[in-house]
Amino acid sequence: MVTKQIAKHFRDVHFGGNWTTSNLKGQLEGLNWEQATTKAYSFNTIATLVFHINYYVSEVLKVLHGEPLEASDKYSFDLPPITSEADWQQLKNKAFHDAEAFANLIETLPEEQLFEDFTDAKYGNYYRNLHGIIEHTHYHLGQIALIKKVIMQQETML
Repeated sequence: MVTKQIAKHFRDVHFGGNWTTSNLKGQLEGLNWEQATTKAYSFNTIATLVFHINYYVSEVLKVLHGEPLEASDKYSFDLPPITSEADWQQLKNKAFHDAEAFANLIETLPEEQLFEDFTDAKYGNYYRNLHGIIEHTHYHLGQIALIKKVIMQQETML
């Protein structure tokens, strides 16, 4: 079933098992809140990118629950302040919880819905949007991996 494969692909980028051997959970493992909020050059912080990835997952999750699409790109980087390890853990926990809930709902979609309009024809169909979120996650996962390397290298130079 196609929806099960899409859900697997989505889970793999979050939790592992994809052919790139890189995943969000693995990249975030061992990072503390200070590292996650460290600014490297002019890049976004790792915490900001985790929030940004999850922003779209959580907004489309609402649509999969039957709610209207209310996402706005202008809010997608509005990370609340991370000032403690508890804040960082809460952000990661939300991202991973939402990811699992998202994958579970993808698995239950009827296959014919994949080719229906996603809330409005201007957004394309469900298939395009679900794969778009996977592609978006891979894109920012690459950024997270590079930023993490820069931060770790800076720490070893201190």
